[in-house]
Amino acid sequence: MQRGVKFMRKLGKAAHEIAPRELGMLLDRGWRESGTAAWLIAVAGRTEFRERLGELLLASKWPYAGQAYCVALATFGTSADADLLVAYLDRYLPCPDLDYDQTAALGALLLLDAKVATDRAARFLAPDGLWQQWTGGSPGTDRDDPDEYREFIGLLCAFADETAKHGRARVRSYGF
Repeated sequence: MQRGVKFMRKLGKAAHEIAPRELGMLLDRGWRESGTAAWLIAVAGRTEFRERLGELLLASKWPYAGQAYCVALATFGTSADADLLVAYLDRYLPCPDLDYDQTAALGALLLLDAKVATDRAARFLAPDGLWQQWTGGSPGTDRDDPDEYREFIGLLCAFADETAKHGRARVRSYGF
């Protein structure tokens, strides 16, 4: 068995077996624990953590964990998740001095727009919009094309989805 598949099976199994209370405890810890919990939540599709992930994303308490929150919200794939990403972008794009998880949030929102046939990211990407202001005035200033962020978040979501398939099959085979 390839290492990658073995890892995906173990991660998927863990994501489906971990108790909600344990996930809550991880979310309240540092950035590593919180990011790990968000990945487990994404893989297991635990939408009951949607609001908590949105709160953590908006608080931007820890570096590095926000991308995992965005991936989880994107894997849930609803307008409620898009609302949380929009709230984040509304708060942090007007702050060009803060380079937090704006790229991950925009990528996740673009992915959700494609998934649910909406265009909620358009107002951020309009000429002289918040994205252009945040990037320093001109498209592409020290930032990749927004579609590259969408593609990247899409790859992470595809990994979470594939891991979920491996985990569900493994958990069923053990009789859980």
